[in-house]
Amino acid sequence: MATLQTKSAARLMMAPAVIALLIWMIVPLSLTLYFSTLNYNLFNPADTPFIGLTNYRFFLSDPAFFTALRNTLTLVVGVLFITVCGGILLALLLDQVFYGVNIVRLLVIAPFFVMPTVAALVWKNMMMNPVYGVIGQFLNWIGIGAIDWFSNAPLTAIIIIVAWQWLPFATLILLTALQSLSEEQKEAAEMDGAGALSIFWYITLPHMARAITVVILIQTIFLLSIFAEIYVTTSGGPGLQTTNIPYLVYSQALLQFDVGGASAGGIVAVILANIVAFFLVRIIGKNLDA
Repeated sequence: MATLQTKSAARLMMAPAVIALLIWMIVPLSLTLYFSTLNYNLFNPADTPFIGLTNYRFFLSDPAFFTALRNTLTLVVGVLFITVCGGILLALLLDQVFYGVNIVRLLVIAPFFVMPTVAALVWKNMMMNPVYGVIGQFLNWIGIGAIDWFSNAPLTAIIIIVAWQWLPFATLILLTALQSLSEEQKEAAEMDGAGALSIFWYITLPHMARAITVVILIQTIFLLSIFAEIYVTTSGGPGLQTTNIPYLVYSQALLQFDVGGASAGGIVAVILANIVAFFLVRIIGKNLDA
C-alpha cells in the first residue's frame, strides 16, 4: 500500500513537468502543421486559404529540396568522418603521459564552448580569408597559393568549421572510453609479441566501439540542424552549394515570405530527422547490446 502511495506521489510531482514539456513540443508542432496547409504569404497575411497538401507537393518537387538534402547528408557524413577519425587520434595522443598534458587537454576541448556564430566569423575572417587569412598566408608561403574557400569549395569550408567545433566533443567522449581500458590487456598483448598497430586494431578500437556509436548518434542529431555557420559565412551560396534543409526552410520563410511552404518544409525536416534517428538508435542499440 505504501509503495503504491509513493508511486502515485512521484507521478503527481512529475506531472507538471511532463505537461509543460508536452505543451512546449505539441503547440509549435501543431501550429506548424496548421500553417503548412494554408496559402500563407507574408505579403498578404489577411488572405490564407486552405490548400491541403499543396505546399508539401511544391516543396518535395522543388529541385532546391534535393540539392539541400544532398548537402545536408554530405555535411553530416563529412563532419562525422573528420570528428570520429580525428577524435580517435587525439584521444590516443592525450591518453599518453607527457609534460603539460592537462593544459593540452583543456586547449583541445576549448573550441566546443565557442558559440557557432563566433566560430564561423573567426574562420571566415581570420582563417579562410584568401588575402589575410592564416590558411591563405601559409599556403602562399609554401608555394601552393591561397584558396578562396567560400567561392571555390564552400561546402568543404562549412564542413571544416563545423568539424572544428565538434572535434572536442568526440575527443572527450573517446578519451573517457580509452582511459577505462585495462593496461593489463595491453601488457599481455605486448608479452605475446603484438605490435602497436595490432594492439590498437584488436584491443583499443573494439573497446572504443560503444563510445564511437554514441558520438555518431549525438552528433548526427545536432548536425541535421546546422544553420548559424551557413548563415554567417555563405548564406547558402554560391547558388545552392551550401544550402541545407534548415537553411532552405529559413529562406522560404524569411526571404521568400512563404510561411506555408516553409512550414511544410519544417514538417518534412522533422520527419526526415526522426527517420534518421530511428535507424541510428536501432543500429546503435544493437551495437551497445553486443
